[in-house]
Amino acid sequence: MPPTPVILDCDPGHDDVFAIWLAVGNPALDVRAVTTVAGNGSLEHTTLNARIALSVAGVHGIPVAAGAAQPLSRKAHAAVDIHGENALGGPATLPEPTVPLDPRDAVSLIADTLLASAEPVTLIPTGPMTNIAALITARPEVIPHIREIIWMGGAVDRGNITPYAEFNAWADPEAADIVFKAAQSKQAGLNITHQALVTDEVIARVEAVGNATSAFGVQLLKFFCKTYAEVQGMPAAPLHDPVTVAIAIDRAVATVQRTHVAIETKGEYTAGATNVYLLDQVKGRDMNVEVAMQLDVKRFFDLIVEAVKQLA
Repeated sequence: MPPTPVILDCDPGHDDVFAIWLAVGNPALDVRAVTTVAGNGSLEHTTLNARIALSVAGVHGIPVAAGAAQPLSRKAHAAVDIHGENALGGPATLPEPTVPLDPRDAVSLIADTLLASAEPVTLIPTGPMTNIAALITARPEVIPHIREIIWMGGAVDRGNITPYAEFNAWADPEAADIVFKAAQSKQAGLNITHQALVTDEVIARVEAVGNATSAFGVQLLKFFCKTYAEVQGMPAAPLHDPVTVAIAIDRAVATVQRTHVAIETKGEYTAGATNVYLLDQVKGRDMNVEVAMQLDVKRFFDLIVEAVKQLA
């Protein structure tokens, strides 16, 4: 099978870095572009971190463009308590990137890439969906060129930033609402990403790879686990974002349920909640989203480790 063309839209972030590495390190995907958005950190930091992730991995030739610094209509809030002030806490100093920044903005780069492709392209957003919503709003002619959108965001039940909202959905619920109403989508929310736990065994497997990428990755994972223990009280950090990439690579890595998902945009206490309808509640509503439910954990981390082995 020829590789699936994809565009990563991300807010690195520790788990976004592993999502990038999984995408560029697996031959099933053809990464056409990487775009960034404010989320885990400011746009300045997330854009730098995306370039660092590719540089550390020894991957050049993939254009990287900066996108939205603010949500569509809300104030930006960085996840400093989890990811650190520079959104990539752990290493004493971050390396200088050797991957340049594309002069285009994210929406332009995504649109250009979609229109230039001979086949539809999968979009994989792993942060707030501000860039994707802006693309759909400003350039609706590109929608037929999108194969599907696989988003890390939302939750079937409880959230991690408010009782009912996951961070990426809460950061820009208006953007998520626009996207889910416009394009074929999959949602990998907390219900499945909390199954992708970075245990000591996982860290040991990454460290045993023994290349520069794995050494940098171990520093990231140890910091990530430390902050999750301190802030969320979790003994192992969930490696959220690569779940989306794993689904793009191997559909058998996760079970999915097609249903209706509605994004709460107006609730005083519930903004950002992803209301996932049970199958017996869907009557009269469009089945607009495939919700990822159960993760094959071994298969998932095998993909992560094998991808890191392919990198510098």
